[in-house]
Amino acid sequence: MAKANAKFMTPLTPSEELAKVVGAAPLPRTEAIKKIWDYIKKKGLQDQANKRMINADDTLRPVFGGKDQISMFELAGMLGKHLK
Repeated sequence: MAKANAKFMTPLTPSEELAKVVGAAPLPRTEAIKKIWDYIKKKGLQDQANKRMINADDTLRPVFGGKDQISMFELAGMLGKHLK
């Protein structure tokens, strides 16, 4: 069972854009998602009318592919593009 999760625990290097939110040090995908959620909550970027939507600020917009808003279901996919 541990082998299946090993890929999620592999430290990945964040892109320059993502590093502005999660830091430049390599980190596992799970940790990157946790840190981006911490940032979203701290900045109050979760849409108040529809909690499933995340509003981008100037820092997150490049991570979100230039979109002003994405759904929480798109978040992992967007992050995947910024982790190598």
